[in-house]
Formats: sequence, structure tokens, C-alpha cells
Amino acid sequence: MPTELEELVDFISHGNTQVRQLAVENLVPYSLSQPSIFYTNQLLPVKDLKLLVRDYKQIAKDAITILINLSTDREVLGNLALDKEFIGTLLSRITTTKLNFSQNPSEPNANLLSMLLANLAKWDDLKYIITLERPAPKDLNSNNKAIDQLLDLFVKGADGTYNKDADYDYLSYLFADLAKQEEGRKYFIAKQEYDNVVPLTKLTVFTEHKSDIRRKGVAGTIKNVAFEIDAHPDFLAEGEVNILPYLLLPITGNEEYDEEETMDMLPDLQLLPPDKKRDPDPTIIQTHVETLMLLTTTREGRDKMREVKVYPIIRETHLRVEHDELREVCERFVQVLMRDEEGEEKVDEGMSALVRNPAKVSASRPQMGGAVGNWASQEPEGNEDEDEDDDKIVEV
Repeated sequence: MPTELEELVDFISHGNTQVRQLAVENLVPYSLSQPSIFYTNQLLPVKDLKLLVRDYKQIAKDAITILINLSTDREVLGNLALDKEFIGTLLSRITTTKLNFSQNPSEPNANLLSMLLANLAKWDDLKYIITLERPAPKDLNSNNKAIDQLLDLFVKGADGTYNKDADYDYLSYLFADLAKQEEGRKYFIAKQEYDNVVPLTKLTVFTEHKSDIRRKGVAGTIKNVAFEIDAHPDFLAEGEVNILPYLLLPITGNEEYDEEETMDMLPDLQLLPPDKKRDPDPTIIQTHVETLMLLTTTREGRDKMREVKVYPIIRETHLRVEHDELREVCERFVQVLMRDEEGEEKVDEGMSALVRNPAKVSASRPQMGGAVGNWASQEPEGNEDEDEDDDKIVEV
């Protein structure tokens, strides 16, 4: 005999609007505490919830919230991510500014839909949206590729000019997960024909944005794209991605440096205002330092960071931010910069190893969190002085 909760789940597909609304409203908390009630009859309740995404505003809001919570289950995640018609519905509603019901001229649940789409990127096969083509909404001024539309939407969401009810910040988590795959990394570093812009440069400008969600997602995307080692020359080139200012400014505070150090720093880091603050989230700073670490993979990257005096910035970050995992990656970064290069004289002039009180050193493996699960982790292996491979940062 069905329980009362199971009977309530059956009302999700009821023909009466008020009954549907009461059902999903009361079921939202159970999507966290008792998600199994939605897994019956070969996920029929999940299939019904997918239809409610197009229902009236409040019904759709509750249905999307339930799907977000259920998407942490692998079976549900696959059911959602592999349903191309459903993905098409999400894309249409996220990017539109004109819905069929006049009382809501724009999608009122766009942020929740963005969060759901970001969660679905945990399913690797969702990478097909990188090449998916669909008509572009007229007001978006984008092209016919879904990924370009989402990126342009993310940019417009920063100031609320496209949809007053949405900032689309959670799309940055989608980008971060797509960038874990080769197809995603190659997209973000390839100049697009429709606007002649490298997609990654549309994201780098948000490393100091007020939204911690946007900053975290952008930081994760940049880091994951940096695993594309062949693209490092473009990362560093001032006429291309020019990534260093966007990595260094968020980790820089209002410290005063010696004139000799300041003179060689990037112009963007000279004469900063006295109230300059570094990112308040140490995990975001850690992600940026891990990206710098990846850029030391090439000789060009190491030489560039010595040339523009990245060391003093890392030194002050290590000194002032009390976060063990961040300090650990700062120490490893400096060790790499101080190592002698083959055929060269010593390169560690003006640098010294960063040290902490041993009692405060964490033995845990630092990780960066994403929308659902983790984006990437840094895995120290053995003695760093014995093998340069120990300084690698790896994806998960």
C-alpha cells in the first residue's frame, strides 16, 4: 500500500493546477531528506518533474528545485543529461527573453535553470552542447552555437541587462566542468568567427567580480583550461589571453613592496589603491595560485613569472592568508621558481623558500568544490625535492 508521501508524488502530474502546485511545494524538502520517493516506477516522478519545468512560475520553480536536489544521484543525473529534448527545453528557457505568458516577459527561474544545467555537466556526455547548434534569440546578439549563447548570456547577466530576474552566475560552474574535457578546453582558447574573440577572455574579466559564485566558477574554468599546455604561450601573451593580471590582481592586497620589486611588476599591479583587498575566499586564491603553478610547466612560463616579480605577491599571500592548503601550494610554487634552469646561472636571486610552523602544516589533499562534487584536486606525492613531477596539479 502506498505511503502518504508516495501518494503525494503521484499528484505531480495531476491535471488540476492547484493540486500540482500543492504537491510540488510540499515535496521540495523531501527531495533532500527522502529522495527515494522520486525513484519509483523507473523514475516516472522525475519524468513528470521535467514536464513541470514549463509550467506556471511557482510550480516550475519548485519542480526545478527538486530536480537540482535529485541530480546528485547518478541514475537521475543520467536520466536528465541524456534527455536531449529536456536539455533543449532548458536552453530555450534560459536564453529567452520572451515567454508565451504575458505576465512574465522573461524567464523568472533562469538562475535555477542555470544551476540545474551546471549540475548536469557532471555527466561527461553533456559535452555535446559544445557543438550543439540552435537558433539564437534575437536579443542576445550571439550566434547559432549553444555554448556561445550561454557564454554571451553569462556576460550580459553580470549587469542584469538581459533578464532582470537573473544573473546567470551558476553558468560559470557549467563552464568549469566543460573545461575539464579536451573539447571544452579547446573551445575556450579558440577565437570564434562570429565575434573574433577568444571565449576565455570573456570570463577573465570577472575574476574580481562581487559575486563569489561567479568568481569561483570563473577561477575553476581558467584553471581547467590551463591544463591545455600547448595554449600557454597564448595565455601569457599580452595580445592574446593575457591571463597574468587576472590571476594576480585577485590575490594581491594593499601591501607595499620594495621599489625594485614594484618596478618589474605588471603595470596593472603597480600603484594599486591603498584600500585594495585580495579575494576574501582563500579557496579562490588557492585556485588562482594552482593555475600559476600549471603555467610553470613551460620554461617560458617560469621565466615570465620571474621577470614580472610574481614571487613577492605569493610571498605576501602566504604570509597574510591563514589557510593551510593555500600556503602549501604557495610553497610549492616558489620552490619551482627557485629551481635552477638547465644551462643557466642561478635564477633564485631575491627569492627564499616559504616556511610555516610545522605544527600548522596540513596533511590533507586540498580540493576545489564545484556545483556537485569536485572540479579538480592537487595531489602531492612524496618528496618535492626528488622529482619535479611532484609539483603537478591533476584533474579529477
